[in-house]
Amino acid sequence: MSSLLVFPGQGAQQAGMLQRLPRETLVEASDVLGEDVLLLDSSEALRTTRAVQLCLLIAGVAASRQLLQDGLTADYVAGLSIGAYPAAVVAGSLSFSDALHLVSLRGELMQQAYPQGYGMTAIIGLQLSTVETLLAQVHSEDLPVYLANINADNQVVIAGSDKAMQTVAELARSRGAGLAKRLAVSVPSHCPLLEKPAQTLAEAFAKIELKTPRVAYLSGSRARPVTKVEALRDDLAFNMCRVVDWRGTVQSAYERGVRLQIELPPGAVLTGLARRVFEQGTVTAFDSARLDTLQALLREEGGRQP
Repeated sequence: MSSLLVFPGQGAQQAGMLQRLPRETLVEASDVLGEDVLLLDSSEALRTTRAVQLCLLIAGVAASRQLLQDGLTADYVAGLSIGAYPAAVVAGSLSFSDALHLVSLRGELMQQAYPQGYGMTAIIGLQLSTVETLLAQVHSEDLPVYLANINADNQVVIAGSDKAMQTVAELARSRGAGLAKRLAVSVPSHCPLLEKPAQTLAEAFAKIELKTPRVAYLSGSRARPVTKVEALRDDLAFNMCRVVDWRGTVQSAYERGVRLQIELPPGAVLTGLARRVFEQGTVTAFDSARLDTLQALLREEGGRQP
């Protein structure tokens, strides 16, 4: 049996999320970026995409370092959208310093591309095929809207212009959707609207050294392991404009024998999604369990380096 660490995406952020994390990682991040990262997690600062994404990266790496002490390790890592970056750091493929610079650029590119009038909306209670039909009805050049995330069998996220998303949301409710809610995300992620920013990020990635993962890295868009450095580079640079198949990613992990999933901070959204897939095993979150309990679970799953 195997273990999986998962890292949440945008929308999971919380004001004050860095305050309770180990100071060493916060100081390191501040030194690399040349700014006090503790100023990034205020409610006001978190209105910007750059601050949100940096906070999620820093929180994931800091908590992972706390968890993986004394030779402990996990068998797999996976991240939803921006969560792929702390996952790649923990996998040993991307240095924390390089990740900080890349995520800073990523956030800036995304917020500059669509400063207002666009975002993401969650739709719960409809099958994927139904949502795809509604998207086809509404989408046009003037009203762009796309499928962005497949989170569960009856939970998807769409991305596009506010007006287009509102129209799809109203149609979804008329079809029986239990919830159609605009998310706290100010950019239309995981759709073709972000292809140009992704290409710019890929150019920056070309100058960065990546290493073969020491811990198996599961792609949140491909829903399978990525082992080759160039494939990993492509996965990280372009995940902002590709559909997230989180349902498939968790299912892939379970089919590979994963029976322990631990969600790194902040929050526990991915924990709830995984419980729909894990017929056996343990699914928990760093924020809702004791550190020594989580470490004991990792040891039980054989998460100790030889």
